[in-house]
Amino acid sequence: MRGNRNNLIENNIRPVAIGRKNYLFAGSHEAAQRAAMMYSILGSCKLHQINPYEYLQDIFERLPEHPINKINELLPQNWKSTS
Repeated sequence: MRGNRNNLIENNIRPVAIGRKNYLFAGSHEAAQRAAMMYSILGSCKLHQINPYEYLQDIFERLPEHPINKINELLPQNWKSTS
């Protein structure tokens, strides 16, 4: 039973470990920060059981007209699909 638990934990942290190595090759500090933000958004989608493609497509369509003071509505934990 202990082996199964370790495998589950290892599988959950593997993307973080791989990402950490890849961040070294982001090109610049700013690019690494942008990549980290995207990983965070996609991780939040996964946590809230949201399809990342649908989420990103929807918010990119909404962004040009969305009021800046209501930007929190577009975060994964607050997002409601229009479809």
